[in-house]
Amino acid sequence: MEILINIGLFLLLMTLGYGFGRRAEKAHFKSLRIREAKHRAVILSMGRHIPPTRANVEARLVTGSVVVSVDYFKRFFAMLRLLIGGRLFSYESLMERARREAILRMKAQAVSLGSKEIYNVKLETSTISNGLQNALGTVEVLAYGTAVVDK
Repeated sequence: MEILINIGLFLLLMTLGYGFGRRAEKAHFKSLRIREAKHRAVILSMGRHIPPTRANVEARLVTGSVVVSVDYFKRFFAMLRLLIGGRLFSYESLMERARREAILRMKAQAVSLGSKEIYNVKLETSTISNGLQNALGTVEVLAYGTAVVDK
């Protein structure tokens, strides 16, 4: 009887984790779409050099960073996936959200400086595993680049 209670509790917690995690993720994606539309005018370039036509500008470093944690539902299914191998689909949306959020924060910083162009954009990603081998706890993404501001 005790094992049935434990299984039922486990299933209840997984269902709650799925429901609340899905809801939070959808809300974050909605927020990202709204803010991306707001900052659509900011030009990003992976190129290392500022165009010669923009010679009389001031260059400023802009950054945006974010730390996003994974929910228990995704972590559980990722651990199952690690047993059989293959891509960790449950973490792909986590990485997408983190990258988009970091870029948005970088764009917001550039706009606050009066810039509409960011060159040499780079993304750095690191994971924090809480001391557990092969277990992703959170992901940090740092976006940085050179914003140009007219003098």
